[in-house]
Amino acid sequence: MDKLARMIRKKFQRPSPASLSGGPTDKQPGEAEKLNPVLHESLRHIKEAVGFSTDLIVREIRIGAAGTVKTGIVYTEGMADKDLINRFLDALMLHSKETVLPRNETDDGNTMTVLKQFILTLGDIQEIRDYRSAFSSILSGDTVILVDGYDYGFAAGTKGIDDRGVQEASVQTVVRGPRESFSENIRKNTALIRRKINNPNLWLESMSIGRVTRTQVAVMYVKGIANDKIVEEIRTRLKRIDIDGIFETGNIEELIQDETITPFPTIYNTERPDTVAANLLEGRIAILVDGTPVVLVAPVVFTQFLQSSEDYYQRSDFGLIRLLRLVAFFITLLAPSLYISVTTFHQEMLPTTLMMSIAAQRERVPFPAAVEAFLMEFTFELLREAGIRMPRAVGPAISIVGALVLGEAAVRAGLVSSAMVIVVSITAISSFILPTFSMSIPVRILRFLLMGLAASFGLFGVFVGLILLNLHLCSLRSFGVPYMAPMAPLISADQKDTILRMPLWALRTRPRLISGQNTVRQQTPPPGPDQEKK
Repeated sequence: MDKLARMIRKKFQRPSPASLSGGPTDKQPGEAEKLNPVLHESLRHIKEAVGFSTDLIVREIRIGAAGTVKTGIVYTEGMADKDLINRFLDALMLHSKETVLPRNETDDGNTMTVLKQFILTLGDIQEIRDYRSAFSSILSGDTVILVDGYDYGFAAGTKGIDDRGVQEASVQTVVRGPRESFSENIRKNTALIRRKINNPNLWLESMSIGRVTRTQVAVMYVKGIANDKIVEEIRTRLKRIDIDGIFETGNIEELIQDETITPFPTIYNTERPDTVAANLLEGRIAILVDGTPVVLVAPVVFTQFLQSSEDYYQRSDFGLIRLLRLVAFFITLLAPSLYISVTTFHQEMLPTTLMMSIAAQRERVPFPAAVEAFLMEFTFELLREAGIRMPRAVGPAISIVGALVLGEAAVRAGLVSSAMVIVVSITAISSFILPTFSMSIPVRILRFLLMGLAASFGLFGVFVGLILLNLHLCSLRSFGVPYMAPMAPLISADQKDTILRMPLWALRTRPRLISGQNTVRQQTPPPGPDQEKK
């Protein structure tokens, strides 16, 4: 029960709107009421604002040599680390007895200064002066310390929310390379990135988004490499978001992307810290959201979705695998539509033997090739979704058994031909080669549109569809960067890491349109054995 309440508290880290503004409704928008110097009035207001929730712990203690200083301790059970709280409570209640805490009104803040500099043993101590800051700290896991007679207090960093820790990446897996992936803790995620880039120029900006949830969002970039205009644009779009709640980076992506009427993703997402670090070194910006292990990276280009982090951990000749991914992309997109076009409108393009074999298979099939293709593709999509949504123990088994049983039964019943089963199988296998799941979704959608054009106009319809698709891709932008760069517009200097990857010593410059400054990645290639001898 406590764990469930803790999870809900983490998602909704804010009380009622009236409580955040201090209660009165006649205040100006955004204005926050100052803390009441009377301790019991402040504590009463805090408890009333959260509806006397039972997980809000409020304790009044007395500190100082004579025990005359009344102090209030407020935190949320389950969100704060009890060990840290007990530690500084020990310092407050026991060690403060040996310290004189003067209440000299002419020396404003004397008691608070002694508390902060000599008694509190925590490293993260922030001053708070209004109820809005107090609620933000309490409901995010920090502990608020209030002293009677003072109109400000302290927020002590005591966050102690349980998470699943750093685990192996489950979606973007690699054979060679780091195994770690992000978790749901935003501070742990930023630490994983800093572990990769140990440089003071790695800057971090934090903000809260969501009127109700107050979700923590962080923006990370390398100062001096990232384009300042793109950083400012991302910052502006994030601050413009006005919504009740943010629960995942997908919410952020949909609200800040350049284009809304497009199936293609214009922001990259990943669960791997090494991928984010590599993109930061190219001048991109990372957006992290508390509560999700997926991080956004912007700006992005189309070819980035065909690349894997493992491409840079193997020899450069291993980069030929990118060609295989590109071929798989076109197979996934075009295979069913080409089959429909050739078998329905352009039989003369096939060898006679092959055409006779396909005709013999389709002799007992009552449907035309288009209906047959739509039926098989729709069935496969059902199996794919069933495998994803089913429990992990039975999901893959159902997908495999369902595909085999349904395919074999459909062929024997004469509903589909064997050639169509082969085409759909090759299309399905090719779709799994794409390293980024967000790119496979638009390909699956566009495949059905091209199948409809093929059924209506044959190869002519397919070619028209490809031309329209190419025009659409060339019109897309990702925070001002052309989506098809460096191919459209053509940038010859950036071709070394697009379809193929050149050796690392040849990757001397960063992408020109991504990084606005400091475009030189390395000055000279490392000396070879012959150069060392000379």
